[in-house]
Amino acid sequence: MNAYALDLHDVDTSSLALVGGKGANLGELTGMGDIAVPRGFCVTTAAYQAVVEQNNAFNVLLQQLTYLAADQRKDISEVSSNIRQLIAQIPIPADIVASIRQQLTTFRENTAFAVRSSATAEDLPTASFAGQQDSYLNITGETAVLQHISLCWASLFTERAIIYRIQNGFDHRKIQLAVVVQQMVFPQAAGILFTAHPVNANRKILSIDASFGLGEAMVAGVVNTDNYQVNNGKVVHRQIATKQQAVYAAKGGGTALQEITPALQQQQVLTDEQILALARLGRKIEAHFGCPQDIEWCLADGTFYIVQSRPITTLYPIPVVNNANNHVYVSVGHQQMMTDPIKPLGLSFFLLTTPRPMFTAGGRLFVDVAPLLATPAGRDMMINVLGQSDPLIKDALLNILERKDFALSVPADDPAAGQPTIPPPGARPPVDNDPAIVANLVKEAQASLDTLAQDIQTKSGPALFDFIQEDLHQQKTRAYAPQSLAVILAAMDAYSWLNEKINEWLGEKNVADILTQSVPNNITSEMGLALLEVADAIRPYPEVVEYLQQVRHPHFLEHLSSLEGGRESREAIEDFLTKYGMRCPGEIDITKTRWSENPAILIPILLSHVKNFTPNASIQMFEQGQQEAFKKAQDLADRLKLLPDGEQKALEVQQKISLVRNFMGYREYPKYEKICRYFLYKQAILKEIEQLVQAHIIAEKEDSYYLTFDELREVVRTRQLDRQIIPQRKAAYTAYEKLSPPRVMTSDGEIINGKYQRDHLPANAIIGLPVSAGIIEGRARVILNMETAVLEEGDILVTAFTDPSWTPLFVSIKGLITEVGGLMTHGAVIAREYGLPAIVGIDNATRLIKDGQRIRLNGTEGYVEILG
Repeated sequence: MNAYALDLHDVDTSSLALVGGKGANLGELTGMGDIAVPRGFCVTTAAYQAVVEQNNAFNVLLQQLTYLAADQRKDISEVSSNIRQLIAQIPIPADIVASIRQQLTTFRENTAFAVRSSATAEDLPTASFAGQQDSYLNITGETAVLQHISLCWASLFTERAIIYRIQNGFDHRKIQLAVVVQQMVFPQAAGILFTAHPVNANRKILSIDASFGLGEAMVAGVVNTDNYQVNNGKVVHRQIATKQQAVYAAKGGGTALQEITPALQQQQVLTDEQILALARLGRKIEAHFGCPQDIEWCLADGTFYIVQSRPITTLYPIPVVNNANNHVYVSVGHQQMMTDPIKPLGLSFFLLTTPRPMFTAGGRLFVDVAPLLATPAGRDMMINVLGQSDPLIKDALLNILERKDFALSVPADDPAAGQPTIPPPGARPPVDNDPAIVANLVKEAQASLDTLAQDIQTKSGPALFDFIQEDLHQQKTRAYAPQSLAVILAAMDAYSWLNEKINEWLGEKNVADILTQSVPNNITSEMGLALLEVADAIRPYPEVVEYLQQVRHPHFLEHLSSLEGGRESREAIEDFLTKYGMRCPGEIDITKTRWSENPAILIPILLSHVKNFTPNASIQMFEQGQQEAFKKAQDLADRLKLLPDGEQKALEVQQKISLVRNFMGYREYPKYEKICRYFLYKQAILKEIEQLVQAHIIAEKEDSYYLTFDELREVVRTRQLDRQIIPQRKAAYTAYEKLSPPRVMTSDGEIINGKYQRDHLPANAIIGLPVSAGIIEGRARVILNMETAVLEEGDILVTAFTDPSWTPLFVSIKGLITEVGGLMTHGAVIAREYGLPAIVGIDNATRLIKDGQRIRLNGTEGYVEILG
């Protein structure tokens, strides 16, 4: 078998390194036997290596490319041009030419060919590289074929291909190019078939785009196409385009754009019979490859030819279940304000603490709410409770309930599955309005943490994992203890009651946002103020400030003591870390680096506080919020007393305000306790992992994060590890990072997007969920990484999501906008307590709003306006 040119019959998906993604998949299709694939062969990566990679001038240029970033477009353009010119001019050695000639002689003289690039990192399940390299059609003659093979090699270094690799983390040196040479098909029609809906991801819908002539014009977007959709063997949608032009093969070689006669412009490209026949082919190919496919096809003389098939890389994975019922999955990350993927160890830890079953998909957690939606009580809870917190989820669920083709049922083996875990407001147990309840709950939690800190020191090996699992079970019981839950729900109910009644009686919206400013006992808002006090300790010492401006290594505290004021500064930072060092961005994932593990994460925020605030700012901020809340309470009482039954209304409002202020702060404490326990678990587990590293069972400690809790326990017990697991899961995690999890999706894979049902807003307003009242104008600061945040007074923070670890930034901003969140998520609660106007749940906010733009944030009505 020749290493430079292989017939498609001689390759399959195991030949990826030799023939690239396109060649491997075409070889696989050819081997199926009942799929029509144009005859052809692959010029292998061995030929590319011999011609290109052994060229010294090429390697010099490639070295220049290695150091460029994706935004260095001018430099990329220059190097790209030089590389492509060089490759196109390198002579192809005689032995490679002979191999290609041998394949060409098996075709008739004057056969026209399609010459297509096939990269080794192309058409993969995690990255399609679609359109990054070049293809050439209707190429005739050996000289022309050889010339276009060189052009394909050169196209590995087009600007778009280079930037795509940089952005997706692919090493230029590790990607090579094969070339597929196939007999040209001259079709009457061509197009693309997706075996899952490319927009809403429904796996039951096949979507077909079709046009007259060659399909390359469709890929390039220069012609209009028909669209047909097939579900369960029936054509369920037709959109017939006005097709004024089509691309056909030109007589002298290549292709040309031609006008379509008026009689054909409105004609359906494929008959219904042809549509269904193509759909059946698509399902057969999908079944063979085991995942939804993006298929390029062409129709010539009544036969469908497949010229490419690759995985659809943009689809969000569906949770794996063991029954055929319809399921409705709601994202847990959107409730927890953490939509990034979680590593396997983090996922398994979280699952050990949840009261209801959860499912994993794409490195995220989902809850199946179909059983709840199937019962009146469950439906009411989902729509009115969860829906109140996140209107986009509510609207998506209402969309599902209105469908007649998506039946919902309670599983026969779990009759309690349709019962809500949280009782509706009218059915909740009463709780005394006594602030001592919160104090006692906190005291009990702290005592439990102290006991855990002592007991866990005595555990090691498999016994440590058994101990942690038992403690996690007890924590789950504590987190959902009746009194703890009653306190939180009482505060939430009182908050909603105040907003509803004050709007009804006085016409004022979202008044509870002011009334909850500076409530006591909120461990998260206290954390933000505590970091201001750390800045107070640092500010008087210029040497310390200068040192912090220059240092970013994790052990910077060790060198502080040698500076003037260093001892005082170090003590202040360490005191802060003692109470809050277990926190970090994405803290529900136990594998994330905690502040105590790398205190340098806090340096940019500390420096910002030193610069932007005066001493005792924390006390002033808390007292100001407290005064505004008390002033608003008195104002409401005065106005209510003027109404009919005013004295009674004022009394009821006063009672609800007292309830909110006594209990709302506790809303944050159970999460704090959970993260404290996580940190104690992690410290103990890391000692076991360090032993595995020293014994060379695991290469580095971070590798253990790609094992589940049970798998890691087993490795600790047996001292053995299947080494293939770690790289496989790392690759999967990298792929998951590129996906955006949906709020709601079905077991068909369909993503259901809700909408805000609001009118009478300004034109071009960007709509979200108002969670903290007020109107503010300022500079938008789009920040995706808390560690690199640089803020100035008057900035409005725009980010994907926040969790408690972002709270220290809140003291520096005047408003908050996030893509994710609800009425009672952590960011919303803290924004209200700090008196920050805030809007959450704006899809793509970090792309719709540009960093540095001047914007107006209306946290009362829930919209943003771009001012300039």
